[in-house]
Amino acid sequence: MPVRQLGGLRVPAQGLGCMGLSEFRGPVEPGEALRAVHRALDMGVTMLDTADIYGLGHNESLVGRAVRGRRDQAVIATKCGIVRGRGEAGRRLCGTRRNIKESCERSLARLGVDHIDLFYLHRVDPDTPIEESMLGMAELIAEGKIWYVGLSEAGPETIRRAHAVVPITALQSEWSLFSREVEGEALGVCRELGIGVVAFSPLARGLLSGGIRRLGDLSDRDERRINPRFHPGNFDRNMRLVAALEDVAARMGITVAQLALAWVHHQGPDVVPIPGAEHASHVADNVKAASVTLGAEDLALLERLSPAEAVAGHRMDAVRSGMLPAGKPHPNS
Repeated sequence: MPVRQLGGLRVPAQGLGCMGLSEFRGPVEPGEALRAVHRALDMGVTMLDTADIYGLGHNESLVGRAVRGRRDQAVIATKCGIVRGRGEAGRRLCGTRRNIKESCERSLARLGVDHIDLFYLHRVDPDTPIEESMLGMAELIAEGKIWYVGLSEAGPETIRRAHAVVPITALQSEWSLFSREVEGEALGVCRELGIGVVAFSPLARGLLSGGIRRLGDLSDRDERRINPRFHPGNFDRNMRLVAALEDVAARMGITVAQLALAWVHHQGPDVVPIPGAEHASHVADNVKAASVTLGAEDLALLERLSPAEAVAGHRMDAVRSGMLPAGKPHPNS
């Protein structure tokens, strides 16, 4: 696996998004979940992305079990700043210094490690100045509990203000052929300041994976059923876009997932996609994308086949999109 630089942190060119191993994607057999993480480590996909809210702590515990005895091989990235109880109704943002520090202690315990390589503020709390949140991160760095700091889904001004307090290593944002919002000012600010970009959902929540043909392919417990892009009508329109991309992938002798991931890889040497994988075989298939070469004509064709305005539906459901700056100007956007 090639390596890339996120700020001062050296990481593989592709990471593993671990969220779906605990929830949101339907049941994953525990043994298979561990095999997926172990396969990733074996193949050099050593950046493991998790968060305290995934499975209400289950996902961090899973990652902790997976890296036991292999901690020196792994780059562990986790997140804080969203407080979540049972169900969605109690979900809220909290970026206070106290909550950040307490969340870190709980994450360290669940992961079973003495430090977190990359600690993100999962969402910017509009009621807490970003400087206050970053002071909490700075204290954790001074204590040796975290090594690098990241932001998730933050706007350009927030990135600048945060970086002025403590160096930001990575911005994590959704980025795929179907989700392009980060390509505006936020990306420009990151490149100006030397901040890397970690692309989550690089397969558009599975739309670009090649594994979903109809809505019936999703289990009853799969949270994508409430995502606007999977609503009847929207789903059919989006799958027509996927079909055109599948034709291109077939001519190249690769899968549509490998084509979509390769496109993300080609967005710059400071970009690292973190596709999810619920099975070890998915990890192996995704890794191949890192060796796919796309020329200028290939990239231009992909842009023509999947223009951002052609994708039907918002990228997030109402609960998650409500946590992003929308409508009136967000105080930290």
